[in-house]
Amino acid sequence: MTPGDGKVGILGLGAYVPERVMTNADWGRLVDTTDEWIVARTGIEKRHFAAEDESTADLAVAAARAALADAGLDARDLDEIIVATDTPEVFSPDTAAFVQHLLGARQVPSYDLAGSGCAGFVQALDVACSRVLAGRPDTVLVIGAEVITRLMDWTDRATCVLFGDAAGAAVLGRGAASGEIVAVETGTDGSRTGILGLPIGGTRHPFSLDVARRGLHKQIVMNGREVFKEAVTRMSEASRKVLAKAGRELAEVALVVPHQANLRIISAVAKALETPMDKVFVNVREYGNTGSASVPLALTQARDQGRVKDGDLVLLTSFGAGFHWAAALIQF
Repeated sequence: MTPGDGKVGILGLGAYVPERVMTNADWGRLVDTTDEWIVARTGIEKRHFAAEDESTADLAVAAARAALADAGLDARDLDEIIVATDTPEVFSPDTAAFVQHLLGARQVPSYDLAGSGCAGFVQALDVACSRVLAGRPDTVLVIGAEVITRLMDWTDRATCVLFGDAAGAAVLGRGAASGEIVAVETGTDGSRTGILGLPIGGTRHPFSLDVARRGLHKQIVMNGREVFKEAVTRMSEASRKVLAKAGRELAEVALVVPHQANLRIISAVAKALETPMDKVFVNVREYGNTGSASVPLALTQARDQGRVKDGDLVLLTSFGAGFHWAAALIQF
């Protein structure tokens, strides 16, 4: 998306977080870790887990309803639905099909943006903007939803303590509305697919009984050192590029809302952007890494807490498996 081609605005925001809380102390009773170890390395203190009877579509629908209510719209006002998730309702069909039905929306185009990891929601914003600007749908619902805790290895102390479940949503439409999406910048480096992901279950490494017995289908691959370097580089570069695309300066940004992977990455991105931490929204302490739900959850909370005011320029920046990255600039 580039500026000058018309306006696409955020009509409403919403989020949903499950009730169940998993603290660092809780994890310490299951794996060899401590609250001190987790906080020192990630900044995470607790995270939320979906209930046994909650699925990805359930979380997505709850966030969507909140966003629709915020926009003053009904589900039948929607012209398109995009769901960004790496933890789908089922292997096929896509999660968006379930969401469309559960919301009571019309039989509008509904589809998933999957595999982008934590960059999924901002990438989906780009797709939604291009669709609206092309004159196809007028009102698009974009959701980031994850139930990561259902698919991860609970015995791997290096990764299990990082993640939580949540969903966030935005309703997009024509005009500036409450917040104009000024520009979006996205990118992918497929040569880095091996540093972050969940490789088992596709055609390259199919699921099998042996895989299940060995628990390989829940083993998240994460090369921490390489992911850190890529995340900081890509998030800061994308941020500068989206500002340049919009003809704006970093000094004009009132608030940076980054993907909440861990506090070290967030702090490093702030440093790379020469931005003080008091201009960066952080909720990773309470929710951990919620994947594609991370950015919309943080943006919704930032607005609800009064951190986003009329006239503010807000920068979203994210990264994910792929290696994907995305940044967006919103003028409230």
